[in-house]
Amino acid sequence: MRKINRAVKIRIYPNKEQITQIEKTIGCSRFLYNRMLADKIRHYQEEKKMLKNTPAGYKKEYPWLKEVDSLALANVQLNLEGAFRKFFQKPGVGFPHYKSKKHLRKSYTTNMVNGNICLQGRFLKLPKMQPIKIKLHRMIPEGWKLKAVTVSREPSGKYFASLLFDCENQTAEKRQAEKFLGIDFAMHGMCVFSTGERAGYPMFYRNAEKKLAREQRKLSRCEKGSRNYQKQKKKVALYHEKIKNQRKDFQHKLSHSLAEDYDAVCVEDLNLKGIAGGLHFGKGIQDNGYGQFLSMLGYKLEERGKYLIKVDRYFASSKICSVCGHKKKELALSERTYLCECGNRMDRDVNAAVNILKEGKRIYKKCA
Repeated sequence: MRKINRAVKIRIYPNKEQITQIEKTIGCSRFLYNRMLADKIRHYQEEKKMLKNTPAGYKKEYPWLKEVDSLALANVQLNLEGAFRKFFQKPGVGFPHYKSKKHLRKSYTTNMVNGNICLQGRFLKLPKMQPIKIKLHRMIPEGWKLKAVTVSREPSGKYFASLLFDCENQTAEKRQAEKFLGIDFAMHGMCVFSTGERAGYPMFYRNAEKKLAREQRKLSRCEKGSRNYQKQKKKVALYHEKIKNQRKDFQHKLSHSLAEDYDAVCVEDLNLKGIAGGLHFGKGIQDNGYGQFLSMLGYKLEERGKYLIKVDRYFASSKICSVCGHKKKELALSERTYLCECGNRMDRDVNAAVNILKEGKRIYKKCA
């Protein structure tokens, strides 16, 4: 049985001393990343060769780097090398950029070496600091080995630790699919099913938009750096965090329900970034988080030995009649009801979902 990585995110409650150490480690990691990147750029401009620099080479010049976890600094080097590797290997990935001090979400990663990280009941032991109080919402299964921890601070000021475990793959064996479902992306309600039902996503961001705008106006009136500014900034961040948590909760529950009820789910392989930018639907697409939902659905189906079948994005699911198979030459986005010469009259999105279901079944039979 092959090994896989599983992550568990938990809330941590550091005291003042621990917060200072966490913030110091985050700051040192950011500084080292930027300095190493600047040195690589300068060396290449002068010598036309890539500089192989390491964190150890900077500790003499900056002795305060010794005050933080050395493994966190080692991960900085790995992250920078990974950023350059992606830049050279993947055409769409941009050149590595400097990390800003003003970035809202901050984090660092450290690795497990000789028991330097461990869970001790309701506490988490991390290098260079005393055990931190945690809230463990679920028991860690026996046999899971802790590999690494990413400590992060959210814009709301809350601290989290993402625990990465090495464990045996518990994925069920693939079985014959009998129950199929087609899903079509929809701007309102997130998606539509081939059964005729809608996901019914409540559009959490849209509903909270007025309240959020009011709080952001209050923030803009505060003097930057003042105590009231910091309080209002945290209030705005908490609103955004609540919306994000509501969205994730809805998507986890829906994806779990579909993974339990169906053997194979057929979806379109959409370019959501292109739709958001090209058609100016950015806010709506980011609100419903359809891409994140598909990611959740994919791994939940995989765990159960089921299938997520992706239909080509250029498949004309909206233009084809799901009853007779006739394909329209043109179909305006404003036409929300599909009308066909054969007499078929149905919701445009439901018609598309049925076509995705049929195409998904064809792909499954071809690959089976």
